[in-house]
Amino acid sequence: MAEPPLAVEREVIVDCVPERAFAVWTEGIHLWWPLAGHSIGGADAVRVAIEPGVGGRILEVGRDGQVSVWGTVLEWDPPDVLRHTWHLGADPVRATEVEVRFAPHGDGRTRVALRHTGFERFGADADRRRDGNARGWAAVTPSYGAFMGAATPPG
Repeated sequence: MAEPPLAVEREVIVDCVPERAFAVWTEGIHLWWPLAGHSIGGADAVRVAIEPGVGGRILEVGRDGQVSVWGTVLEWDPPDVLRHTWHLGADPVRATEVEVRFAPHGDGRTRVALRHTGFERFGADADRRRDGNARGWAAVTPSYGAFMGAATPPG
């Protein structure tokens, strides 16, 4: 039996406490998310938001006001963890999961660790889906790190 695809993992150390790191990732996502290249609407996407709390949605709003759902919050535990489904406007039944953990890392710093799993849901297409998401997170986490003034480059 084949091994399930590996998880996508990224991390960055930012120069702030976990409370701030969590707040900027969630409440301030519209400030740092690279919408033009990482959205459903591309250049027509004007905003991304996370509705707080379990059951909240991750939303993209287009120039025309159309709303696309990227996922649903499964765990909301500020300032420690955000876990949500991830389907970017596709069928939520085949959603993967993203978990972002915010942990103290030295004096006034935070380790932000992202883990994206569930690619086995795509069967023969699992590796391609995982690789595509790995490329996406490789651009998104540096955008967050740059906005936050990362203490170490995203890895």
